[in-house]
Amino acid sequence: MSSWDVSEFVRHNPLDQVNRTRVMTGFVLLGFPSLSPSFQLLLCSLLSICYAFTLVGNLCIVGAVLLDSRLGRLPMYILLGNFSGLEMCYVTTTLPRMLFDLTSPLPDAISFHGCFLQFYFFFSMGTTESFLLAAMALDRYLAICHPLRYPVLMSQRFCCILAASCWASGFLWFLAPIILISQLHFCGSNILDHFICDPGPLLASSCTPAPGTELAFYSLSSTAIFGPFLFIVCSYVTLLQTVMRLPSSTGRRKAFSTCTSHMLVVSLFYGSIMVTYVAPEASGGSNKVVTLFYSVLTPLLNPLIYSLENKEMKDAIKRTLFQGN
Repeated sequence: MSSWDVSEFVRHNPLDQVNRTRVMTGFVLLGFPSLSPSFQLLLCSLLSICYAFTLVGNLCIVGAVLLDSRLGRLPMYILLGNFSGLEMCYVTTTLPRMLFDLTSPLPDAISFHGCFLQFYFFFSMGTTESFLLAAMALDRYLAICHPLRYPVLMSQRFCCILAASCWASGFLWFLAPIILISQLHFCGSNILDHFICDPGPLLASSCTPAPGTELAFYSLSSTAIFGPFLFIVCSYVTLLQTVMRLPSSTGRRKAFSTCTSHMLVVSLFYGSIMVTYVAPEASGGSNKVVTLFYSVLTPLLNPLIYSLENKEMKDAIKRTLFQGN
C-alpha cells in the first residue's frame, strides 16, 4: 500500500470500534499517513541521525560547562548548559515515540496516561526553553548595558536561582490546563492526526465542548510565547542602542558577537512556535511540519550555532573532548 487512506484506517481501526459513549483508554497518533512506506523509512532514518547529533552536540556543551572550570563560573555558560540539557530532554519527549511509529506497519496506540504525560513534558519543556531564552537575554543585557555592576547583578548564585526558577515555572505553567483537558470525556474517534499528543487534536476528539479550558490553554500558550519574546525584543533594542554608542568599532563587534548566537536561536525557536500555537487553526499538514521544525531541527541546530559562533565554547569543547580539563 503506497499510502494510508485515513478514512479507511479510522473505519478499520479496532480501537475505534468501541462504544462511543465509553471513556477513551488510548489514542492512535496518525503521524504522516500521506507518505509511502519507503518515504516513512527515509524520514525515520533522517530523524534518527538528527536525534543522535542533537544528543551528542548538546551533551558536548553540557560537558564543557561542567568540566571547564572557567566556563562553569560564568553566568552566560551556566544558562547555556541548562539550555542544552533541556534540549536533550525536550527532543527525547517526542522523537523516540515518533521513530517507533514510523517503523510500525500501522500506527500503534499510545495509552491515555502516556499521551498526557508526553503532552505535559513536551509543553513544560517548551515553556522552560522560552523562559531560559529570556534569562539569557537578561544576562546579555546586564553584561553590555551595565558592565561595571554585572558581577553583582548577575552573580553565580543569582544565575543559578534564575535558571532554577525557569525550570520550576516551566513545569508549573501548564499543569492546571493539562489536568483539565485530561478530565474531558473523549468518546469520539481515538485517532489523533498528529505525531505527538497535541492539544488541538485532543480537544477535537472530546465529546463535550470545553471553550473555557481551550481558552485558558491558548491564553497561557500565548503568554508563555509573547511574554518572554517581548522581553527579549525590548532587551535587545536597549542593548543595540548601547552598543551603537560605543566609541570603538572593535568593542561594537565584540558586543555583537556575544549576542549573535542567542539572537539566531531566538529567531528559530519563536519564529516557528508562534505559527503553531498562536494560530491553532492551521491545517494539519502545515501544523505537523512546523512542529517538526521546532521540536527536532531547532534542538539540532542550537549546539551548532553556539559552538560555531563562540570561540570560548569551541575551545572548551576541544579541551573537554581531546585534552581534558
